[in-house]
Amino acid sequence: MKYILVTGGVISGIGKGIIASSVGTILKSCGLHVTAIKIDPYINIDAGTFSPYEHVVPHITDAIQEWVVKQAKVPVDDDDVEPQVCVIELGGTVGDIESMPFIEAFRQFQFKVKRENFCNIHVSLIPQPSATGEQKTKPTQNSVRELRGLGLSPDLIMCRCSTALENSVKEKISMFCHVEPEQVICVHDVSSIYRVPLLLENQGVVGYLSRRLNMPIETKPRKMLTKWKEMSDRSDRLLEHCSIALVGKYTKFSDSYASVIKALEHSALAISHKLEVKYIDSAYLEPSTLQEDPVKYHEAWQKLCSADGILVPGGFGVRGTEGKIHAINWARNQKKPFLDANSTEFDPESKHPVVIDMPEHNPGQMGGTMRLGKRRTIFKTNNSVLRKLYGDAEYVDERHRHRFEVNPELKSHFEEKGFRFVGQDVEGERMEVIELDDHPYFVGVQYHPEFTSRPIKPSPPYLGLLLASAGKLQGYLQKGCRLSPR
Repeated sequence: MKYILVTGGVISGIGKGIIASSVGTILKSCGLHVTAIKIDPYINIDAGTFSPYEHVVPHITDAIQEWVVKQAKVPVDDDDVEPQVCVIELGGTVGDIESMPFIEAFRQFQFKVKRENFCNIHVSLIPQPSATGEQKTKPTQNSVRELRGLGLSPDLIMCRCSTALENSVKEKISMFCHVEPEQVICVHDVSSIYRVPLLLENQGVVGYLSRRLNMPIETKPRKMLTKWKEMSDRSDRLLEHCSIALVGKYTKFSDSYASVIKALEHSALAISHKLEVKYIDSAYLEPSTLQEDPVKYHEAWQKLCSADGILVPGGFGVRGTEGKIHAINWARNQKKPFLDANSTEFDPESKHPVVIDMPEHNPGQMGGTMRLGKRRTIFKTNNSVLRKLYGDAEYVDERHRHRFEVNPELKSHFEEKGFRFVGQDVEGERMEVIELDDHPYFVGVQYHPEFTSRPIKPSPPYLGLLLASAGKLQGYLQKGCRLSPR
C-alpha cells in the first residue's frame, strides 16, 4: 500500500481537497486502484451532527495509525479489489493546535510503513499583492519550515497562486524549501476545478510519484483522462442556463451543502447547462418572517418562484421546517421539478406523526443514534421514473444518514393522494423513495444520493432534477436514458 498525505499551510480552505481528489483521479486513470481518507480534527462526540456554522475543539485516539491502515484496505471500486494507493487529506493548517496530534501520528506513521510507501504533498499559498504584482514566497518558506520542524518533509510543494508561477519564483522555492524544481508544482487559478487534474498531469506529477513510490504506471494512452479533458473543455463552452432553488437551513455558508452543490454541478455539466444555485433560507419562507421582515420574505419567495427547479436537502431540528414544507407545497401545486434529498426532523409531540423515530434506534439526542452507511433500496414498480434513471435497476445501494422514517401506517393515505412509494428497504418495511403522479418530476428519497455522484457519472436523482428543470426529462427517458454525444 502506498500512502500519499496531503497537508496545507498558510491559510485554511487552500484547496487540499481538490488537490487530493485530482491526484487520485490521475493515478486512477493510470489503472491503479485508489482510495481516499479525509481527516478533520473534530471532537469525538458524533461530529456529524454539528451545525456547519460551528467550529469545535479536536480530539484524536491513540489508534489512528492502525485505523488508517485498516481503512486504506477497504475496497471502494465495483470490482472489490483492494486499493493500491491511499490519498489522505489532513484537514486544518500546519501549525494550528487542532492538527498537531495528527501531524505527530503521521510523523511516526511514515517510519512504520517505510519511506518508499509514504510521501507528503504540501499545499501552500503564493500571494501576489496588487500593490507590487510580485509573487511572494515567504509564506510558503515559513510553512514548509514549520512542517519540517514537526517531522514531515514535503516531497511535492503544490503552490496555489492566481497566475502561473514565474520560473524565478519556482527556483527560489526550490532553493529555500530544499526540493528539486520538478517538485515545485504550480496550481494557478483555472476556469474550472475539473482542469486541475490535467494541470497536475502536464507538470509530471504522475511520473514523479511513480519514481518516488516505485509504482507500476501504464504508459499507454489513458481513456479516462481523455474523457476528463473532454468534460473540462465542455464546461468552458456552456451557453444554456438552469437555475435551482436550494431551500435549506445553512444557506449563509455555501460549503454547508458542498456535496449537494457538486452533485448538481455534475448533472448540469452532463446535460451541457450552466448551473445557477439560488440559496434560500427556509425560515424566510414562513409567515412569521412576513411579519418580522417583509423584505426578506418577499425576496425569498421571488427567488423560489423564478427558479427552474427546487431542491430541499436534509437538516436537523425543527427550525425552518415549516418553510421547507411551503416550498414543497408550491413545487407540487405549480408542477415545478422537485427533489427532496433525505428527510428532516419534526415535532416529536405531534398527535398525527407522519415522520417517526425508527423503532430499532435509540431516540436520544442525535449523537450515535442514526441509521448510517450503504443500504439497499428495492424498486417495487416497473414504471418508476427514478428506476428508469438508474438504468432500470431492480435495486440500488445508496448511503443513508437518518434517524427518522415515514410512518408506514400512513402509506395508504399517501397513495390515495397520488403519491407512490416506489422504493422500499429489503424487508419492505421502510419507505425509501416516493414519487408523485401527474407531475414533471416530484421525487423524495430517504438516502443521500449526492454522496455517490461523480463528475463523469452524475447521481440519477440529481440528473433527473436537472433534466426536468431544463425541460429535457421526457426526451431523455424516451431515448432509453441516453444523452446526446454533444
